[in-house]
Amino acid sequence: MQLTGAEITIRCLQEEGVEYVFGYPGGAVLNIYDELFKQNKVKHVLVRHEQGAVHAADGYSRSSNKVGVALVTSGPGVTNAVTGIATAYMDSSPMVVLTGQVPTHAIGQDAFQECDAVGITRPCVKHNFLVKNVADLAMTIKKAFFLAVTGRPGPVLVDIPKDVTQATTEFAYPKTVSLRSYNPVTKGHTGQIKKAVQLLLDAKRPMVYAGGGVVLNDAAPQLTRLVRLLGFPCTNTLMGLGGFPATDPQFTGMLGMHGTYESNMAMQHCDVLLAVGARFDDRVIGNPAHFYRSDRKIVHVDIDPSSISKRVKVDVPIVGYVADVLDEMVKIIESSAQRPEPAALKAWWAEIKEWQRKDCLKYDAKSSLIKPQFVIQKLYELTHGDAFITSDVGQHQMWAAQYYKFDKPRRWINSGGLGTMGFGLPAAMGVQLVNPGATVACITGEASIQMCIQELSTCKQYHLPLKLINLNNRYMGMVRQWQELFYGNRYAESYVDALPDFVKLAEAYGHVGMKIEKPGDVEGALREALKLTDRLVFLDFITDQTENVFPMIPGGKGLTEMIFAEEL
Repeated sequence: MQLTGAEITIRCLQEEGVEYVFGYPGGAVLNIYDELFKQNKVKHVLVRHEQGAVHAADGYSRSSNKVGVALVTSGPGVTNAVTGIATAYMDSSPMVVLTGQVPTHAIGQDAFQECDAVGITRPCVKHNFLVKNVADLAMTIKKAFFLAVTGRPGPVLVDIPKDVTQATTEFAYPKTVSLRSYNPVTKGHTGQIKKAVQLLLDAKRPMVYAGGGVVLNDAAPQLTRLVRLLGFPCTNTLMGLGGFPATDPQFTGMLGMHGTYESNMAMQHCDVLLAVGARFDDRVIGNPAHFYRSDRKIVHVDIDPSSISKRVKVDVPIVGYVADVLDEMVKIIESSAQRPEPAALKAWWAEIKEWQRKDCLKYDAKSSLIKPQFVIQKLYELTHGDAFITSDVGQHQMWAAQYYKFDKPRRWINSGGLGTMGFGLPAAMGVQLVNPGATVACITGEASIQMCIQELSTCKQYHLPLKLINLNNRYMGMVRQWQELFYGNRYAESYVDALPDFVKLAEAYGHVGMKIEKPGDVEGALREALKLTDRLVFLDFITDQTENVFPMIPGGKGLTEMIFAEEL
């Protein structure tokens, strides 16, 4: 069957079961768009900026474990998409990004809307391809989807010149793909797993530290079973929230720069640490030199061998899919007569309970001003913890992580590694499309929301009833917090001086807007918004400008060097 490259592109997406493509048309991809128009299996979502397309595909992927797909044109289409691609790369989100390119004969000639997509994106993709022959197109797209989801997931870019989309060839979609240089290890070494289990059973002060890999590999059930079987305390990273139920008594809260006192202290003082799908990054353990303890043994399970012993030397490395490794651990433990020593574990839990008495997340709930923490707590109560929550980046992101208790994986969608302002709204669009009927809330700030606020237009076109929770403190909040604590209260350019009327702006886009200025009005506004299940509601909460996120570990400090609100 002779098909054009554009027809092949669409047929490949159909073969992969792609439901939505998020994109924005342009000259180099018009042939592909023409073929999209002629069929109805693959739906297209027209965003208003290419960054929004990739973030939306990212949100779609993270909340569903499906591959997100974005389609953008050449030149500025590609460069606009780079922030979204880098965001997905840092958080290991499986995506395929299709980009248009000038005709092959014009590549390198500074043609109109030409840029080196492969060169520009090489540092922030798992892999990328430039297709120069239409005969290679189907196999290349097959490889892209295979690479995106296997091993450590990530975004893969396929750059398609316009003449390739016009040329014809016989079409046959490959059923399988094999790459000689790419064979990720997926099954953990049994000997290493047995060694790790013995360390866990012998531990006196154990700790389980779980990251985003647990969520990405759908390993939450296995993690939960292991933690409950052993009776150990468990903490999650920002990206791992929901990997272990936040309401479980064995959960000690998030750890790291804005984590709980008890989680950070337990991480520092445990004698055996089981790290699962996490990478010991700087926002989690602070200063590696401070974190080091000669008397602590570390077991590290991860699909990516390059993440193991990258920042912290570990004692038992296990490379493999975390779900499979945890399954094997559970089987070994269940077949063993040995269990962790009850007296030692009881003493360890008593120490953790003592740390918990500090109540490190306490804030002034009786304030006459709206406290952002209070808004998050009310949202949690009214949604019964069952909403999908996206966030932008800043103070509001940390408050959401601290005060919304995630009991399920893939309910917390945020930019962790890159810290991308503007992520929340378009990501929420992707989440809503793949979870129709679900409550999807984007927790944002007045600075972040303006980064991709044009996507309110997309929400109107596709009838996406998101709930935008704008914690408006009239500052770039996290920037202001650092300036207050570490820059002598010199608020250089952190004040947002010319804010729009967000209610009128939301209404201009055809949505519902609400402005809330009193604590007593918070619950009523949220209730009213949640009742409007068929409308996007923008809730502009005017919050206390002086509120900071605590606890906090200053940059370069260690896990035990935390700052608390009452100390300032």
